[in-house]
Amino acid sequence: MALSMKQTLACKAAGRSRTVSVKALKYADELVQTAGKVASKGRGILAMDESNATCGKRLQSIGLENTEDSRRAYRELLVTTPGLGKYISGAILFEETLFQKPEVLLDGEHDIDACLEVQEAIWAETFKYLADNKVLFEGILLKPAMVTPGADAKVKASPETVASYTLKMLRRRVPPAVPGIMFLSGGQSELEATLNLNAMNQSPNPWHVSFSYARALQNSVLKSWQGKPENLAAGQEALLKRAKANSDAQLGQYDASGESAAAGERTYEKGYKY
Repeated sequence: MALSMKQTLACKAAGRSRTVSVKALKYADELVQTAGKVASKGRGILAMDESNATCGKRLQSIGLENTEDSRRAYRELLVTTPGLGKYISGAILFEETLFQKPEVLLDGEHDIDACLEVQEAIWAETFKYLADNKVLFEGILLKPAMVTPGADAKVKASPETVASYTLKMLRRRVPPAVPGIMFLSGGQSELEATLNLNAMNQSPNPWHVSFSYARALQNSVLKSWQGKPENLAAGQEALLKRAKANSDAQLGQYDASGESAAAGERTYEKGYKY
């Protein structure tokens, strides 16, 4: 029985009548429709919620190592099977399946134009599926890589060039309804990541353009700390310095004078795995 937001039901139990007030969920109608589609004639559910260990046993049975790449490849095989929807109405997923994310790595000798082309293709596809699934754009934050040349490219790009290409990609592919763009540093040096962010904030943008850095915030911290209790304050000071630098960059007010040589050291690792 499909209920509206609030519906009164008359119930009879053991010869006694009583009235029960039922308040359905906000998305009750959609839930009912979904249940009906899943439980549709001639179709069933594909259960693919095996743990990593269980999935590994299946992979090992065919001589494959139990790695994230192997598990992802197997799951992609399942969900991309042409015509599967004719017989399968839904799938139960394991949590790891939701952790996949699109990212363009620095690996390679490609120039900045090649990076732009790939990023535009990736984000066009991503936002198509977000739209198809009616994701509320106002409720998401995007964490992309900046558009840069490959780590081994012969021609490097200035912060102004990186900003120009990155903003071009965002304007072409990311709806202005998205509230925030939180860049990953992706192996750039601390200084590069901050300079590039600062360059992107020299003019107004339709989104909040900011950072979500790991290596570009922590590299100096680790070198200052060295795992020694007596260096705790120095490590924390290094973190505050980098955090403030990127805060200034988000405002378009970063001044690179006084930066240490360590801030310019590359954090790039070929074939980096998260």
